[in-house]
Amino acid sequence: MRGRDFLFDAVNRPFRYAGLGSTPVDSPVIRLLGPRIRRFLESNELQSEIAWQFGEEVDCRYFRVMFARRAARGQAMRCMITLVDQTAELRTEHSLRREMATDSLTGLPNRAGFSDEVEAAVTPENRERYAVMVINLDRFSRVNACLGGLAGDELLISVARRLKGALRGRDVLARMNGDEFGVLLTLDDGPTDALHVAKRIATALLNPFRLSDFEIRVDASIGIAMGADNDGEAEELVRNAQFAVKRAKKSGRVEVYHTRAFHIAREQFGMETELRRAIETGALTLSYQPICDLSNGRIVSFEALARWTNEEGIKLSPDQFIPVAEESGLIVPLGRWAMDEAARTIAEWDKRWGGDCGVKVAVNLSAIQLQRDQIAPMVQSALERHGVAGRRLTLELTESAIVSDPDRIAQTMQALKGLGTTLAMDDFGTGYSNLAYLQKLPIDLLKIDRSFVSGMLADRDKIAIVRAILSLAQALGMQTTAEGIETNELAQTLAALGCSFGQGFLYSRALEDMEAYRLISEPYV
Repeated sequence: MRGRDFLFDAVNRPFRYAGLGSTPVDSPVIRLLGPRIRRFLESNELQSEIAWQFGEEVDCRYFRVMFARRAARGQAMRCMITLVDQTAELRTEHSLRREMATDSLTGLPNRAGFSDEVEAAVTPENRERYAVMVINLDRFSRVNACLGGLAGDELLISVARRLKGALRGRDVLARMNGDEFGVLLTLDDGPTDALHVAKRIATALLNPFRLSDFEIRVDASIGIAMGADNDGEAEELVRNAQFAVKRAKKSGRVEVYHTRAFHIAREQFGMETELRRAIETGALTLSYQPICDLSNGRIVSFEALARWTNEEGIKLSPDQFIPVAEESGLIVPLGRWAMDEAARTIAEWDKRWGGDCGVKVAVNLSAIQLQRDQIAPMVQSALERHGVAGRRLTLELTESAIVSDPDRIAQTMQALKGLGTTLAMDDFGTGYSNLAYLQKLPIDLLKIDRSFVSGMLADRDKIAIVRAILSLAQALGMQTTAEGIETNELAQTLAALGCSFGQGFLYSRALEDMEAYRLISEPYV
């Protein structure tokens, strides 16, 4: 460089063939890199290296450019410029990255590509302008299993096309995995934009898809996470939307992520961890609430109820930890523990009594437990381990447990009857109340839910419902237990209507095992 002008001492043939010119006037190197070359020459650096992109997007070339200072010649400052063409390797690298970020079936961005799109678009400054939507196909696994993988692939391609048609041009659609799609939404009019798009997607999926000789309707669960509700990294938007779609699969409607729901989930995960330890270490206990014969007030049975005081000394009700146990699968070991503990308690009471103490113990069986465990062998094992007869146990099942798999539950109930146990339908009247089950299944006792019993004397409709249940039970040869009895007047009315047994605070709260034993032993002392 002499003064402000550039001069070429020499250029080689590859330099010219690359279209980089042979004189400073016609060289894009000088035109585009001139200021950078001048700064190098005017600095004290001996060498420097930069990456340079030259040309239009389609015909772009990539170079590694190195500057090395040469000895000055007269008034001229000199440097050697070396350009290494990296176009081929960088194009290959870009192609591989694009393939790694693209779903090969639909041509949409995959999970990694979608994350890149979200990270590039959403910043702390503009996050309120974006939302992430996750769409999960509800029956895809059945299509795959019944019609085969090719039909499943065809369905995914067709769904992707419909989703694309339901979105706006600025929205980014991706296939996250298997049967799950993600959408990065730009919100022009706030959160309502996302809900409108969700409605369009649901409408687009209304018409059935044609696969081979079948027309198949595919429903979708949709979860949305709003950028305005996200304080963390952009990637958290995707995770929040996936959390929302799990709730949508349960609720059957579009779910929008809320921080409170997330915190509840975290609390439940924490509870699950503690509950697992409590089961393993024997930190739970059973309490026993008496069930009395309404004709004479004598205790005939106790309902076993799980109680748990956690590591922080907080007493948790079954309404809090049983749903967590069911969702996590801990209901199986919890149910096995409760059955064994109930049988052990009966054996302990008999030992203190000097024989059969004359009462039964009722144990609840969860619907999830009935599906996942071998109930009859488990009950038989507990009875044999403690030397207790099956007639001393009442096993309570809910209507929802029975209708979940009627044939399998019927076999389980027959096996339990073979052990001599009493079978009760709990919370009768609050579920499906399918009379066909009452007629076919070996049910001995109906428990009338407390929602019908409480306040019954002041509500003619409740009296009519209770009367109808009692008449039905009498016609089918079943006994009945009314829950939630709190006054003598209510107990006397139920007895007059023909109810067999009663349970509630009128008789006692749930007691520890030795307190419960004293209730049955004191009248005979």
